[in-house]
Amino acid sequence: MKNIIITIVCLLLLVSTSLSAQLIIAETPISLKTSSGDIHGTLKVPYIVDSKQTPVVLIIAGSGPTDRDGNNPQMKNNSLKMLSDGLYYHNIASLCFDKLGIGESKDAMKQESDLRFEDYINDVRGWIDLLSEDKRFSEIIIAGHSEGSLIGMIASVNNPKVSRYISLAGSGKPADEILREQLDKQLATQPAIKETMFSYIDKLKKGETIADVPVAFNSLFRPSVQPYMISWFKYNPQVEVGKLTIPVLIVQGTTDIQVPVEHADLLAAANKGSQKVIIKNMNHVLKDCESTDMQQQVSTYTNPDIPINKSLITIISYFIKQ
Repeated sequence: MKNIIITIVCLLLLVSTSLSAQLIIAETPISLKTSSGDIHGTLKVPYIVDSKQTPVVLIIAGSGPTDRDGNNPQMKNNSLKMLSDGLYYHNIASLCFDKLGIGESKDAMKQESDLRFEDYINDVRGWIDLLSEDKRFSEIIIAGHSEGSLIGMIASVNNPKVSRYISLAGSGKPADEILREQLDKQLATQPAIKETMFSYIDKLKKGETIADVPVAFNSLFRPSVQPYMISWFKYNPQVEVGKLTIPVLIVQGTTDIQVPVEHADLLAAANKGSQKVIIKNMNHVLKDCESTDMQQQVSTYTNPDIPINKSLITIISYFIKQ
């Protein structure tokens, strides 16, 4: 009887140790040398048995001061950290990074007047090249969230090192169209100001800069940011995703208050071979939120303890392994 009890205890200890080991994520810092400085990221690689290779997902964060974990100074939600952790438990490696000028990559920031949308694209291409040299990885998958979706799809076009592409809450419209829609709502009662701003957008879309911008409009159209906007407005997500000949997955949530489901429809229509998945009650930060009520939404944007949608990682893992 004693031997049986000892055996059971030993088995329980082994199971406990095994579970503890599974909960520890092996992550290492990694950096990319660029002309403007080093870009820093985190590489998570699950334990590989018998020297077998594993897929690796390069996760690209969205716009603004969003870091590798999906956080910004005002809103910490850990959405991209949770995504990479979830992939790890499905035996899929991942690399998340701080874009130039953000987080640990802040020293790589250029002067605003020198920044171009292509800088972000080229950094992603650099990461792809770096990952392709690592023999632990069987394939490279690009996953772009929000604005990272457009950056990722452009970097993936005609790139033989990329095997699959995933858009997470990605816009299906060009940036100038989205800006027009936003201004149309915000300035509905101020037609003269709206007309002026629309004329500025028209000029930037044509590749022309605007001289003598009124101080009141500097937040959007200051001279130093105009070259970046010109470079950004050149790209249409529908055109870019249509160029992809690799497997494409488009994921969108129904309670996303930043990017409506319509955008996923546009992307899917532009790439006939793509797979589109609409997740009920998932919002822009990939978390469950049953309402589009602002207060409920903000609670998910600012709480790093709320998990991301449970089915999301399963859907992505299936797409990668199918």
